[in-house]
Amino acid sequence: MARITLEDLDGLGEEAAAGDEEEEEEEEERGRLFAHWEAVASTHRVSLPPDMAGPIVQMTRHNQAREPVPYITLSQREKCEEAAYEERQYPAGKWACVTKGEPMYEQSISMSFMKLMRYICKENSVGCYLGMTVPVLNEIHLTKEGTKLEREVVTAYYLPAEFQQNPPVPTDPEIHITERAPLRVITRVFYGMTTEETILREISVFWELLGSTDTVLRETYIVAAYENPSIPQRRNEIWFICRAE
Repeated sequence: MARITLEDLDGLGEEAAAGDEEEEEEEEERGRLFAHWEAVASTHRVSLPPDMAGPIVQMTRHNQAREPVPYITLSQREKCEEAAYEERQYPAGKWACVTKGEPMYEQSISMSFMKLMRYICKENSVGCYLGMTVPVLNEIHLTKEGTKLEREVVTAYYLPAEFQQNPPVPTDPEIHITERAPLRVITRVFYGMTTEETILREISVFWELLGSTDTVLRETYIVAAYENPSIPQRRNEIWFICRAE
């Protein structure tokens, strides 16, 4: 029978201490991330539930591994040697969608994205992290006067390529898996927070660049988000939807 020496016991003690220290560091990081997201959520007048701590940590750890939604660039228009806007074709595909109609646009997209985060991280029929894709789309509608946004916003997450044929079933009944038809859009980049005010401004600026045309819809637009809501100067795009030919 092998004997356990004092050196072995000391080694076990050191391993246990190291493990405890690592757990403390992880808990501190978890708390720091949650506090940061909680502060961001408060600016959107949304409360962040404690059970979002796990998904927040997972999404942060996988932040660099993001699969782009596939598309083909059809044309580009440049201004001052920079891309002013471009036309793209997106193929048909399966998306996980949530519809919300909160008083503020920011509230709707925040609450929908929290639901999608839970679905992506674990609350699905395969019980594992599915992987993040970008952009996340927020489909919006203007009022008849064109001066405000309708309350209802559809937030959509593209299923990663490995799950396109057989999407995991959401445990949340408010999340619906939808097959979306091919989409042709004209897109323009902008940075910062997305509010009703900034979106309406960006739509107006884009119309000035584009000029008078009947080839795109005037009531429905898409705001494409490439980074999570905790990043202040995040990249977004306004998508003008081309009419079916």
